[in-house]
Amino acid sequence: IMRLVQRPPGEYAGGSILFQDQDLLELPESAMRKIRGGRIGMIFQDPMTCLNPTMPVGKQIAEGLQIHLKLSSDQALKRAVALLEQVGIPDAATRASAYPHQFSGGMRQRVMIAIALACNPKLLIADEPTTALDVTVQAQILELITGVCDEFGTAVILITHDLGVVAGMTDRVVVMYAGKVVETAPTDELFANPRHPYTLGLLSSVPRLDEQRTSELRTIEGAPPDLLQPPPGCPFMPRCAFARAICRTMPPLDPVAGNAAHRKACWVDVTDPREQAYANKRRQARQEALQAALKTSADATLQSS
Repeated sequence: IMRLVQRPPGEYAGGSILFQDQDLLELPESAMRKIRGGRIGMIFQDPMTCLNPTMPVGKQIAEGLQIHLKLSSDQALKRAVALLEQVGIPDAATRASAYPHQFSGGMRQRVMIAIALACNPKLLIADEPTTALDVTVQAQILELITGVCDEFGTAVILITHDLGVVAGMTDRVVVMYAGKVVETAPTDELFANPRHPYTLGLLSSVPRLDEQRTSELRTIEGAPPDLLQPPPGCPFMPRCAFARAICRTMPPLDPVAGNAAHRKACWVDVTDPREQAYANKRRQARQEALQAALKTSADATLQSS
């Protein structure tokens, strides 16, 4: 979306990116520079590697304000201090002169949020904004993002693997596997009625309060595919217990029957009892084969010793 993929080796194979009635893929680089940090902000995963270690954080915030809002250096620095206060940095006027290494991980992430929201963007892309932060700080950062974006009227694209964060922060979910969209739905609908085997596997691997303590969590067998040599058809097929021969052809992202807001890219109806029985039988066979292989390996180890 930000067009930060270096070309070459990266390439945009096709499609379009529509933002405020503009296709971002068709804009010249000069126009994209005005959009980045201006109308679209981004919070990156690791604030320590994204912040300039040789520049005070106040100047890093002020830089975008001077470029996009044409503020003077004094005006931009004053606004930067106000933003640091807004994101919860104590003694902001003094800390604006500090360098990134003088902040904790959570505080650095707050600085990144201030930079991303400095010019009141219409869209904020948050890429794993709580990675490597402890649970308490994670909750504070997520609450901060929600509160500030509500205040500014900013839409958020949240990229995360944490299903708890997805459930608590989002209105709509897009589930991706191996670079493909496999399911999309309103958040409540997706958690209550997953219709793609990968989504079902993700949700089955998370503990639930309404389950018995003795209930086993179900893992997703296998490993993700090589994206340089993806399998034909559905990329999840090699790991899918529901897989059929038709899955060698990539299914379209079609609406689930009776719900146009819920789409899945799967040929199989995972709610069909017959399909569930078929999947359970395949899982059991895989488990038995794995146990037999482990036993054979253990026996061979004992014999060699």
